[in-house]
Amino acid sequence: MDRLRKATITVKGTDIAVMAHEKQDYISLTDIAKHKEPDRSDHVIQNWLRNRNTIEYLGIWESLNNPVFKPLEFEGFRNRSGLNSFVLTPRQWIETTQAIGLVSKAGRYGGTFAHKDIAFEFASWVSVEFKLFLIKEFQRLKEDENSRLSLAWDLNRTLSKLNYHIHTDAIQAHLIPPEVTSAQAAITYANEADVLNIALFGNTARGWREANPGQKGNMRDYATVEQLLVLANLEGMNAEFIHMGLLQGERLKRLNEIAIRQMRVLTTSPNIKMLK
Repeated sequence: MDRLRKATITVKGTDIAVMAHEKQDYISLTDIAKHKEPDRSDHVIQNWLRNRNTIEYLGIWESLNNPVFKPLEFEGFRNRSGLNSFVLTPRQWIETTQAIGLVSKAGRYGGTFAHKDIAFEFASWVSVEFKLFLIKEFQRLKEDENSRLSLAWDLNRTLSKLNYHIHTDAIQAHLIPPEVTSAQAAITYANEADVLNIALFGNTARGWREANPGQKGNMRDYATVEQLLVLANLEGMNAEFIHMGLLQGERLKRLNEIAIRQMRVLTTSPNIKMLK
């Protein structure tokens, strides 16, 4: 289970950590609890978990979002919730019901984290006012992230377009005889563009259009930031491979290996994710 610190937001003087987990935003319940009891955050969370309304909310959330959630174990907790003898920790809830809405782990970034839906519910239990400020700061964080992602996408799209000229110059110099018509040359350009498309996206431009008849533009318009960066790299590399006289089949094989390797680095490296 990989977790990664994305950011810290400050809510009414309390720093709240936000983690990326399974491509979702998880907010620190431990930090939220410190707003109520700075030295007893674990007890605050456990008291919240003892509440019957809390158990029912968590059970409904898991039923809607978690296909491996164990309903029978959930019923056992719900039946005992509210009793003076009932005690429940985040780890017990997670391990017994296979819950995914809560995450609990020791270590440097340890503590109890919850999916934002659940974190907002917990914040409301702590303080309605605090919840409203938390939502406001979280929304500000997401707006900033979206702005930076949009800027990165535009930059990589521009870089890809600039490298496109390097790519087409190599094609013109080595793959298109001087006597061919413009229409024949266009076929060669499109064919080489599809070498890049197949290497990175696993499909040709025509194949993508046939699979997505309702989409406007082309597959590159729907590419991720990482894909656009790799595409720009592949354009420069294919140009060099063309200058080297490599056959198209060999170039496609090499480009695909490079694309896989670079995408793996860009989508799994903690240092890259920290920039998002």
